[in-house]
Amino acid sequence: MTSTAPEALEGRHAVAEPPSWQQRLRRFGYVPPAGNAAPIGLRERLVPPYTRPSERVLSLLGIGAGRGERLWRLMAWGGPLLVTAVAGLLRFWNLGKPNAVIFDETYYAKDSWAVINQGYEGAWPKDIDKTVLQDPGSILVPTDPGYVVHPPMGKWVIGVGEKIFGFEPFGWRFMVALLGTLSVLMLCRIGRRLFRSTFLGCLAGLLLAVDGLHFVMSRTALLDQVLMFFVLAAFGCLVLDRDRSRKRLAGALPEDEEGVLRPDGEIADALRLGWRPWRIAAGVMLGLAAGTKWNGLYVMAAFGLMTVLWDVGGRRTAGAVRPYLAVLKRDLLPAFVSVVPVAIATYLATWTGWLVSDKGYFRDWAEKQDKLDGGGTWSWLPDWWRSLWHYEYEVFNFHVGLTSPHTYESNPWSWIVLGRPVSYFYESPAPGTAGCPATTKEKCAQEVLALGTPLLWWAACFAILYILWRWAFRRDWRAGAIACGIAAGWVPWFLYQERTIFLFYAVVFVPFLCLAVAMMVGAIIGPAGSTERRRTFGAVAAGCLVLLIVWNFIYFWPIYTGTPIPIDQWRNRMWLDTWV
Repeated sequence: MTSTAPEALEGRHAVAEPPSWQQRLRRFGYVPPAGNAAPIGLRERLVPPYTRPSERVLSLLGIGAGRGERLWRLMAWGGPLLVTAVAGLLRFWNLGKPNAVIFDETYYAKDSWAVINQGYEGAWPKDIDKTVLQDPGSILVPTDPGYVVHPPMGKWVIGVGEKIFGFEPFGWRFMVALLGTLSVLMLCRIGRRLFRSTFLGCLAGLLLAVDGLHFVMSRTALLDQVLMFFVLAAFGCLVLDRDRSRKRLAGALPEDEEGVLRPDGEIADALRLGWRPWRIAAGVMLGLAAGTKWNGLYVMAAFGLMTVLWDVGGRRTAGAVRPYLAVLKRDLLPAFVSVVPVAIATYLATWTGWLVSDKGYFRDWAEKQDKLDGGGTWSWLPDWWRSLWHYEYEVFNFHVGLTSPHTYESNPWSWIVLGRPVSYFYESPAPGTAGCPATTKEKCAQEVLALGTPLLWWAACFAILYILWRWAFRRDWRAGAIACGIAAGWVPWFLYQERTIFLFYAVVFVPFLCLAVAMMVGAIIGPAGSTERRRTFGAVAAGCLVLLIVWNFIYFWPIYTGTPIPIDQWRNRMWLDTWV
């Protein structure tokens, strides 16, 4: 009988046991990263397969294996397109109603009309909205420049709809509704790629389709929905880039005699990942986002860090000994060039109409300044560059100093619980007029309220906690990616709590809230391999939650669309006093 020396036992114990901090975190659900002995192979860790319907599910549906395979392939696009069709039908139905200039459409509808016709915003008379609604053909675009505080890209987008369908409510809302509908399709596909599940991807898209804030913003000519679209598109491009770069890593690694992929430190450290067009596309999208509203710059910083960390994770998984150093040498500079300069060039391109004009606001500032002081320190720079820089500086001062009180302003802390939504439109038609039922005893209420679907947002409060736990203690990159999207759209506003800000700014991160809820629903249903009893109870609970969210959207439909309802029914929908 052989004995083992105490020193050897101590050495084995030191290798087998995780550090004490990991032991302490186990009580919260922490799982230490698995080594080469992990049950999931290296190839599957780098390029995870998509979830396929189980044989049990196919047998319950009476579908054979071959037919099930064809159905699975069809649903990869068929499911998202079906959800998108529902979202489009909801968003385009009666899009021109209410036939009014609601909330900040009074700025963006007219500025967009000026931009699409002459390349720069004009100085509109203050009392022209009624004339626009009654006789838009008589409106002349003012050639005098107007001072505006947002870049022009979102107005170019809105203006396209006006150019096609006319200077009227349907025209200035068309492109925003189209982007809102397409964002549902994008989220279905992004969710499918993120979770490797067509079901969860379509669920995320469905939740976005029935979110009240996204729905109202899709039917209103404001810039934030356009910003949301470009941010989501940039995220999708980076997810595609992540998959392709990891696939390239997997293709370069060696296989053993049994065809099993093996890590290789030398390859993982030295491999150049080559041309990455989806990362460049993300740079374009981020430039368009910043060209719509400046908070796109915060998203660019967050997403840039995220994609670099994804490269670190990919090289580490492939066997890199020093993954951070490898990324620093091989990936950091290409990542920077692919995103930042591309975004800057795209941002400048959005100002083309202003640049080629000679009447845009501050367009001739540099020339006038040279005449006043004979040329300053920066006179060697092009006039257009100095004029644009001065314009941006003045706009920055405006945004930082915007502290005037507003009835519907809110603190970002309250957004996630829908503390103070914004009323875009409200009228009180008398019984028998403007769609108010003649049998109504009191007047009706006709409102468009930018309010997220309450049950969806309140469920998202728990979903955010879940993804943070999943990211911190299970090292789940998907949870980290979703958390990054939420933080990029939400956290920067905490730096400007003295500024006048509104809940509808939160539409930028609504798609990521839907991804978080979809991920939580997947956890409720249960992981693959769970018992039939566990999956059944999980599916029932998840189904009830989703049905309640859909019902909640239907219940609030009248105050999302400006449908006249008796005042008592309107009061029943004011669940919180701060909604009034």
